[in-house]
Amino acid sequence: MKLNMEIKEIAKIIDHTNIRKDASKEDIERTCQEAKKYQFRGVCVNPEWVKEAASQLQGSDIKVVVLIDPPMGISATQVKREMALKAKNDGADEIDVVMNIVAFKYEKYQEVLEDLKAITSILPTKVIIGSGYLTDEEIAKASQIVKEAGAFCVKTATYKDPLEHRELKEKACHLKIMKENAPGLLIKAAGKIRTFEDFKFMVEAGADIIGTSSSLEIIKGALKAQATN
Repeated sequence: MKLNMEIKEIAKIIDHTNIRKDASKEDIERTCQEAKKYQFRGVCVNPEWVKEAASQLQGSDIKVVVLIDPPMGISATQVKREMALKAKNDGADEIDVVMNIVAFKYEKYQEVLEDLKAITSILPTKVIIGSGYLTDEEIAKASQIVKEAGAFCVKTATYKDPLEHRELKEKACHLKIMKENAPGLLIKAAGKIRTFEDFKFMVEAGADIIGTSSSLEIIKGALKAQATN
């Protein structure tokens, strides 16, 4: 990606995220207004804010994305399914669901697969595999399961994932493994991607979507880079 990439192209890669547990209605409204100003790809919120986000974004092509079952994906399948159905009824366009990382680590692969299928049948789904908890071999296996489950995207991490504290090069290696083992799926990178340089690095490494709460900082960095280019 070149530094002179159009701002609108940069924005269309970003899921503008507000998953703070203490977020207020005003916070969510502000996040949605920011998304409309820059035309971000989507707004990612917790389930309780889907209806508000859908109302704020009505009439736009910005996707309402709901985060389900962070940080480890260990809720019962029926609980996750009910959350997904409610989110759909509230106006969600996409689901970002956490794979049951604990079951996966115990090699309960069929259980993980069936759990994900119960969600992907409801809405277009990105699956968060928690790559910071996994070995390279496990990242490959998890990506294959995500593809088999019918998701359209495999995502690295959400909050509290050890990936947050890893170097960008290691995060980029995860993207490569995911892309190789889930051909045809989009790749979403998340985990403290805060600056335009972070953004640029991850897109160059293969990310199709970036999930971040630092979207405005990224846009400011891009504008600054363009001004000096």
